[in-house]
Amino acid sequence: MTEVTRKDFDEVMVPCYNPMSIIPVRGEGSRIWDQQDNEFIDFAGGIAVSCLGHCHPIMVKALSEQANKLWHLSNVMTNEPALRLAKKLVELSFAENIFFANSGAEANEAALKLARRYAVDEFGEKKSKIIAFNQGFHGRTFFTVTVGGQAAYSDGFGPKPGDIEHIPYNDIQAFEAAISDDTCAVMMEPLQGEGGIIAPTPEFVQTVRELCDKHNALLIFDEVQTGNGRTGDFYAYQGLGVTPDILSTAKSLGGGFPIAAVLTSKKLAKHLKVGTHGSTYGGNPLACAVAEAVVGHVSQPEVLAGIKEREAMFRAELQRINAKYPIFSEVRGKGLLLGAELNDDWKGRSRDVLVAAGEEGLLVLVAGANVVRFTPSLVISPEEIQQGFARFEAAIAKLYTL
Repeated sequence: MTEVTRKDFDEVMVPCYNPMSIIPVRGEGSRIWDQQDNEFIDFAGGIAVSCLGHCHPIMVKALSEQANKLWHLSNVMTNEPALRLAKKLVELSFAENIFFANSGAEANEAALKLARRYAVDEFGEKKSKIIAFNQGFHGRTFFTVTVGGQAAYSDGFGPKPGDIEHIPYNDIQAFEAAISDDTCAVMMEPLQGEGGIIAPTPEFVQTVRELCDKHNALLIFDEVQTGNGRTGDFYAYQGLGVTPDILSTAKSLGGGFPIAAVLTSKKLAKHLKVGTHGSTYGGNPLACAVAEAVVGHVSQPEVLAGIKEREAMFRAELQRINAKYPIFSEVRGKGLLLGAELNDDWKGRSRDVLVAAGEEGLLVLVAGANVVRFTPSLVISPEEIQQGFARFEAAIAKLYTL
């Protein structure tokens, strides 16, 4: 087998990433080991993907069994794992129909295309406006990155898809001014992830739903990061008391195997007639078999309850460390999608914290320059939480002495 190092990345890979120097080679639970057999505790979870940690037995079993049966079919045919998974997602949500894709961006692209197609079919070409929110993130296809509210990701690629307006998140007045009968859809995260772990106020999310109904606009919830138990509810909308018309899900849906889905009603789904949309790999038997095992496990009431218990542990540990080394102004989020915002003295240094934690054997994330983000396995053990925060405290202590 060819030996590879981090230097090979600079030689053979497109430089749109800047990965850390370590190259992990194996994982188990919430721990990974690199080429030099250094151990790391994982509070990053592959950016909210590895919901059952690394190499969970139920995932390994599902993948191994399916690998000996059937790997791929065209969408000229369906397959058993896809049908079983779709039925399970319908059972767990408001949805009646499911479309499978491979990534969050693809699911969001499909959701936006469905919204536009429904509006054209039912109300005509004029009803095409999409409202989204500043600092939102919905993927990297040209349509989704334009709907996302971070111009740095969408500028510099030529003319953008049109009729998209961005407004501040949680600003009811701005939303009331923006929405009209020409609005076909509103796309929002029920808890902003990349934008800094920002929760909607109950009044805001209720107003969004009511005004969408008033103007015959579809409400799309991007639950790519919040779905599949991440917030302690199977889907975040279930903890908000507001139901979307379309929901996208990916990331932890496959626990690390690429898969995504769009959830919606029969009323809307019928507008994607044969030939209007598709995916070569969407509904792949391998992906659906793994996702079926993941969903079956995560949706158990005791697992969802355990997520809220682990959230309390994370918050307690962050409070304890911050009392000794005050660098955070607040901890935001829900379940195991948490963000610790740096105070004024530490503004702009979230990557410094990430690097320092890595040097102590702990993997964390950032959500912008001022927020340290935590998205660990949903079944991380209390012992791994304690050990991880011991390493986190050591990292913060070192930064304090610099």
